[in-house]
Amino acid sequence: MAQSARIKLTSINLRKLEEVCVEIMGIGKKTGVKIKGPIPLPVKKLHIATRKSPCGSGTETYEKWEMRMHRRLIDINADDKAIRQLMRLKIPDDVYIELLLK
Repeated sequence: MAQSARIKLTSINLRKLEEVCVEIMGIGKKTGVKIKGPIPLPVKKLHIATRKSPCGSGTETYEKWEMRMHRRLIDINADDKAIRQLMRLKIPDDVYIELLLK
């Protein structure tokens, strides 16, 4: 019985995120299931500005930091065999995966 699964991937490391997407696409091609994606979602940017000087004297100079969170969305019409292979997939520590079954 085929189920619909939606996989949402999030990471700050774009290279590792793309590697995981390629592995998921490979599983889909091996098992012969229908796949949509990876669909790139908008990048979330976190901006932080901190003061360089710890004391209050001197000119006000700031350091600006930015963290980018890249996201991908993959839809799979998968059977039990494909879902089991997805569960066994090795995911790096800095890639977060969310799997929703419909």
